[in-house]
Amino acid sequence: MEQDACCKYLPVGEDTDMAVRILTDSASDLSQEYAKKHGIEVIPLRVRFGETEYLDGVTITPEDFFRELEKKVLPKTSQITPYQYDELFRAAADAGDEVVCICMSSGVSGTWQNACMAAEEYEGKVYVIDSKQFCISEGILALEAARMRDEGMSAREIAEKLEEDKGHAHVMSVFETLEYLRLGGRMTAAAAWVGGVLNLKPVLTIDEGVVHVLAKARGMKNGNMLMRKLSEKVGGIDWNRPVLLGYTGVSDIRLREYIEDCIASYGEKIKNLPIAKVGACIGTYAGPGAIAIAFFDKN
Repeated sequence: MEQDACCKYLPVGEDTDMAVRILTDSASDLSQEYAKKHGIEVIPLRVRFGETEYLDGVTITPEDFFRELEKKVLPKTSQITPYQYDELFRAAADAGDEVVCICMSSGVSGTWQNACMAAEEYEGKVYVIDSKQFCISEGILALEAARMRDEGMSAREIAEKLEEDKGHAHVMSVFETLEYLRLGGRMTAAAAWVGGVLNLKPVLTIDEGVVHVLAKARGMKNGNMLMRKLSEKVGGIDWNRPVLLGYTGVSDIRLREYIEDCIASYGEKIKNLPIAKVGACIGTYAGPGAIAIAFFDKN
């Protein structure tokens, strides 16, 4: 069988002597470059605009994705196939390595099921995690897995700890526009119009793999304040574990405003957090101008 085109873009087995490989998909919004610095392999989803297909984060950048999205034609994404996973798992097994594979929520994609199917051949060597997340909250789970690997934990130990940790991973996001929720059929035209007139900004989270609207704020500044309050409500941010900021679109101006708004509450450390450019998975419905923070709670 011909090798799937996706696999040739992945740094499998190159310049690494890791005994445990950490895999995740591009729904995590970890860039290939950033992930590689942390010893994480990112498997790109396929994104199709019309007849043109791209590999998320590889042959289309987040900036180019949003330029395409401005045409108001929503893309379609394809899940990672069992064959693609088998290629990756086999490469690891042949090198004598173990794998922890962190997948986007089974509630929004069949990717986790496909990874489980491929992993059946590699029992005790490959551990597949349903993150119950996507976007940057999936990303912090991958970063936490990489940290545990670097501390010498086995794949099994990492997988067991991630199953405990994933319930403590959160993402809070404010959308600047409701237009793309309307285009995607997640909101009626009337509701989007009223929200636009009233300058309502939804504050959202992901719970058990499902997106929930937590509140609506009048304007982005109030949305930023609500995100801080809601973060405290779930247990507060554990600054000793991975924390990621993210934004959608080609400009980070809304994120910079959020950071300035947060300095009084969080101190200077908010200015030094890694920043992810959010891509296809959540960007399709967020549109440009959304911001997000992903963190582990203190509970």
